[in-house]
Formats: sequence, C-alpha cells, structure tokens
Amino acid sequence: MLIFLYTMDEQSYDRFNVNKDKIYHLTATTISATGEIHHISSTGQMHGPGFKSEIPELEDFVRIEGANFTIKKDGDVFNQDALYADVNFFSVFTFPLLEGNPKTALKDIHSVVLSEEVAEKYFGKKDAVGQVLNLKIDDKFQPFTVSAVMKRSPQNSSVKVKMLLPMAFRVTLWKDTQWLNFFLNTFFVVKPGSNIKVVEGKMAKVFETNAAEQIKDDAKNGFKDKVTFGLQPLLAMHTSTDFPADNGLSDASSPVYSYILTGIALFILVIACINFVNLTVARSIKRAKEIGIRKVVGGQRRQLIMQFLGESSILSFIAFVFAIILVIVVLPFFNELANKSLAFSYLLSVKLVVGYIAIFLLTSLLAGFYPALVLSGFNPVQSLYNRNSFTGKNYLSKSLVVLQFTLSTFLIIATITIYSQFNYLMHFNLGYNDKNVVSIFSWGLDKQKLALFKNEMLSDPSVKSVTADQGGRQGTIANINGGTKITFDLKHIDEDYLPLFEVPMVQGRNFSKSMVSDSGTSILVNEEFVKQAGWKKPIGQTVDFFWAKKKYTVVGVVKNYHFLSLTEKLSPMLYSISPQFPYGNVFIKIKEGDKAATLNHIEKAFKSLYPFIPYQYHFKDAENTEQYDKEAKWKQIVTFSAILTIFISCIGLFGLATLSAERRRKEIGIRKVLGASVELIVRKLSADFLKLVLISAIIAAPAAWWAINKWLQNYPYRISMNVWIFLLATVLVAVVALVTVSFQSIKAAVANPVKSLRSE
Repeated sequence: MLIFLYTMDEQSYDRFNVNKDKIYHLTATTISATGEIHHISSTGQMHGPGFKSEIPELEDFVRIEGANFTIKKDGDVFNQDALYADVNFFSVFTFPLLEGNPKTALKDIHSVVLSEEVAEKYFGKKDAVGQVLNLKIDDKFQPFTVSAVMKRSPQNSSVKVKMLLPMAFRVTLWKDTQWLNFFLNTFFVVKPGSNIKVVEGKMAKVFETNAAEQIKDDAKNGFKDKVTFGLQPLLAMHTSTDFPADNGLSDASSPVYSYILTGIALFILVIACINFVNLTVARSIKRAKEIGIRKVVGGQRRQLIMQFLGESSILSFIAFVFAIILVIVVLPFFNELANKSLAFSYLLSVKLVVGYIAIFLLTSLLAGFYPALVLSGFNPVQSLYNRNSFTGKNYLSKSLVVLQFTLSTFLIIATITIYSQFNYLMHFNLGYNDKNVVSIFSWGLDKQKLALFKNEMLSDPSVKSVTADQGGRQGTIANINGGTKITFDLKHIDEDYLPLFEVPMVQGRNFSKSMVSDSGTSILVNEEFVKQAGWKKPIGQTVDFFWAKKKYTVVGVVKNYHFLSLTEKLSPMLYSISPQFPYGNVFIKIKEGDKAATLNHIEKAFKSLYPFIPYQYHFKDAENTEQYDKEAKWKQIVTFSAILTIFISCIGLFGLATLSAERRRKEIGIRKVLGASVELIVRKLSADFLKLVLISAIIAAPAAWWAINKWLQNYPYRISMNVWIFLLATVLVAVVALVTVSFQSIKAAVANPVKSLRSE
C-alpha cells in the first residue's frame, strides 16, 4: 500500500493542470563534431516569443526562471526563493488565486504574487494584496506591490510557487537576444491534433533562420555544435532522465525509484504468498482427519476447495485491515524516508482503492488456491487412519523455498553493495580539508566588504582564516591556444581560498595581493583543465573568453579536488579574482574548542557589518554529507526491505522445518534407538535446507551482479563488485536459515523415541 502511494504520487505530477495534455516543455540537444551529445532542459529569452510568432501550432508560451531575493521587512531581512514568469502564467498553468485577478496579477512589472504560506510569513493574518515588499535589486531595495495571493502549490507539482515576479521586470535587468543561451524554462501550449514532429521540424527552420548570424559568429570562436529543439510533454517531465526539471522547477525524479520499490513490493508479496502455501500444507497433517470426516459425510471436493479458499480470503482480509492501520501509523515515517508529503486522504483515491482490492483478491487466490487443491484431494480412508503420505519429493515446496531465498539473497547483496557504496562516498578523499569550516551564504559582497569582514573575524583568536568564492556553478565555454574549445566551471575566489581549504598548487603560483595584474588578466586552472586542453606546459598559456572579448593568462595549476558531489564526474575548473564578480559564499576556518562562542561572534559581526544581508550558516563537512541524502534514504529503504524479506522467509522456513520434523518423527526415533547422537540428527535435518539456501545463492548471484552493476553505473566514483559481497550475503542467509531450522531440528532430536515409535 505504501509503495502504491509512492508510485501513484510519482505518476500524478502536474496532472492537476487543466491544459496538461496541451502543455509541452521546450528542450535542446547539442551534438558536437565528435558525436558527443548534451541534453539541455533550459532555453533562453528568445525561444518562446521567437517560435510562437512563426509557428501557428503554438497557441501560447510562458517562460519561468528561478531566482532568489533578499527581502527587507520591518527591519529584518530574509532570503526568499522566487520565480520569474510571463504575464499569462495563470492562463497556461492551473494555480487558483485566493485573492487578486489572474489576468492582471503580473501586468505591472513591480507587482509580486505570493503563495498563501509566504503571504502569512510576511503579513500574518492581514490582507496581503496591496501591501508592499522591499526586494534587493543590484544592491538597492525596490518596492514591489502584492497583486495576488495564490493557494499553496500542490505537492505533486513541478512548478512550486512561493513568490512570482513578472518576466517583464527580469528583461529590464538584462535583455537576452542570444539564441544560443540556455538558462530558463519555456513552455508552449500546442493546438490539439498538432503533429509534434512537424512542429519540431518547423522550430529547426525558425532557429536556423533567426540564429544564422549568431551561429556563424560562435563557429568562428570554436562553437560548432549542432543544436536541435524538442517538445517534451509536461506529464513526462517529472521522471525524465534526459531532460529533468531544473532552473526553477522542482522535484526532478527518476522512474528507477518506482521500479525498485515496486520490485521490492512484489518480492515481499510473493514471499508472503509462498509462506501461506507452505504453512497451510504443513498444517494439513493436523487437518487430515477433519477432511476425511467431511468427505465421508458427503462433502464434495468443490465444496472443500471453496471452504479453503474462503479461509484464505478471511485471513487475507484480516491482514488487509491490519495493513490499513499500519499504513496510517507509519505514513509519517515513510514520508520522511521517501522524501514525500503523502497524506492519508490519498488512500481514498479511486485508483488506489481499486488497486488495493485487486491486491487483496489476487493474494487471497494465489495463497489459497494450491493448498485448497492439495487438501481437497486427500483420500478419506487414508486421512482417517493418518496414512496420508508426506514423504514425497515435495518439489513444489522446495522450489518455493529456493525462490524465497533467491529473492532474500538478492536483497541482501543489494543492501551490502549500497552500504559499501555509501561508505565509499562518505570516506572518499575530496582533495581538500572541509573540517571546522563555517559557510555563510552572502551574495553581493565585493572585495572591500569582504576585507572589512575578514579584519573583524581575524581579531578573534578562535578564527584561523577567512575566504570567499562566487556561489553556484557556471558552465562556460572558451577557446584555448590553437582554437581548441573547452567547457569548464568558473569559480571566483580570493587569495586565501586555496590555503584555507589546504588545496596544493601543482605548478606555478597562487593569486597574490602583491600582484596587481592578478585581478585583471591572471587565472588558475586545475589538472583536469590542463588535461583536456592538451597542454604540456600550462604556465603562460592563454584562455580566450570570446563572449567577453577578453583573454586571460594561466599563472598556476591547482591540484584536482572534488568541488561537486561525487555523483558527478570531475570537470575542468578555472579560478579568477576579477573584481567584476561579487562573492556568494564566505568560508571561515575555526579552531577546535568552544564552537558555540565562535559561531555567536561570527553572527554578531556579520549582522552588524551587513544588516541587509540575511545571515545563515552551515558547516562545510555537513553540507558535503547532505549531498548524499538520497543515497542514505535508499540505504535505509533497501535495508529495511531486506530485513523484512529475510524475516518473512524465515517464518516460511520455520513452518517447513516443522513439517519435516513431523513427517520424519518415526525415522528420528529409529535413528536414536540405533545410537544416533543429537548432533548427527540435527545435522541430518538441517542439511537439506542448507542445500536449498546454497542453490538460492547460486541463482541470485548473477541476477544481483547484473542489477547492481547497472545501478553503480550512475556513479562516476564507485566501488568494484567483489566476490566477498556475494560470499558474505550467502553466509548471512545461510546462518539465519540454519538458526531458524535448528530450533525444530533440536526439538525433534531430543524428543523421547518411545513416544515417536509407539502405535497410535
């Protein structure tokens, strides 16, 4: 039921929009001369109006761009996530307004739309419409009037609105005329019945015509990639792996998660059904006389089948009721585990109710059908004389046990691998020291403001060093000597950045305050940059920022370090201290000791020097750990599933061990009379089950190797699949199975042989 809730929520994303089947997300794909393909989820300011004006199948367009603002309210300052959107946002997407007119809400470029929770945050219970918020724009606070308040965005929406500003205002800050810029989302409303392939063909022609001069200019500077545009259905965006929701959109996911959870749910259901079959057949010894009497007094086989199916249905129904209660109890825990906000009301969805009823009927039938056939087929005479034979090969029961433990072993291997990969990521040498480093988000600090803060901080003996960088990530293209084009990440730092993080120089020198030219034309690059540029002597080489009409000279090479999550491959990095860039993050290296006092000093100093910059701090090592929250949650989910699966499998194994001991009661008695020891009998009874577990491991190993190998491909930095993982999983399952079986084996072995051998 919980997994049904999860998968339904994943599939329900963006379906609340009235125009859901007509809305398409504009995507771009670049193909280099060497055949390298890059998928881009974003576009620029030109694409929406450019395509709309020349392609009749496109009814409307709306652009959305993510933003973040500093807001001043009643003497306090706050960080606020926001979106820019075109004036027709509310006619394309379905976001009901509590107050205001959807047609005019974004008409005035100094208007702002708030969600109900943000309106309450800033204005309490007062009517927010008409109120004024001061937003920091280019170091100055400008007034924006609240024009509307909208309902809280649905949790299953890729577009989550907290604050909405007019795209027209964004254009006044920077008007982009480039067809080869990609930084925002463009959505089109396509006329019903339109052929999407035909529309995409028309977009290619419009792009080639309108962007011809820009394409020619960029080709001179080394950018010769072929660019194509596509239309992605809105409903396909949430779980897209090629074009995930980005740049202001939320909750990008992957269908893999639903597949994994659905697979786990099926594993557990199949194992539970197998248990029911095996345990019911095991209990048939106790019910043999009952079946014989029913047949003697006229009971037909059809009636017996219906009776046993009815019993399994009643048991399944009781389990079904308990399951609903459990779902209600553990839903908050599951939400935390799966990073969802699922409510109990979701259980009342028609689709879910039908699905639950289908599961109930299917499990009742699967669990009860085979036992009903077996039990109803007993010979009444043999049943009444306790002569039913249970000493056959029992291939079905054994096969079912093998299937159970194959699934269990598979999950145990998966759990060990996920644990190993997670620990590998946690203990990977990033190439820099992130311990005792306090990070403060401080967009807008220039060199002078940073120097002022540094002096204040270094007056405290508990502070070792202070530095800053430009927050965020910038994919940039530049030309290298000889015309080679390279894509890299640009980071704006100061002279103390590399020493604070203890990142060594491989060649050349670091930036220096005594070198005036450093802030104008000097840059540092990392080893990966040098490798991709093909330089043998990097010092003195130049990098041409053709888009800025400026060339920089390499003065040093920085040792590679992982500045991004290890889920991304190390990329070329270029460092600048150009004064034209503001800083986005301040880093403070503190000494071990009274961290609370040091943090208090940092906060007071920051707020006194920069009262209009919101104060928010994190420890850098904690930030790095948080990058792997998703892996940590999957580790929990798979571990819990593996434990549950093993537990359910052992219940079934315990039942089969009981049946085995029961039917071999006289054999054990004879062996004891003839001098067999308890140890020998226990080993004899346990051996058969251990063979089944080993067979399970042999079957599970190749399937697990294939699945885990596919999963590990998502990580550029990963563990290698070792034999010890499979051996450890096999040993764990074997030990658990042995402990389970041994209880019944020992009980049978120590029983009095006189009671076992006497005639009934």
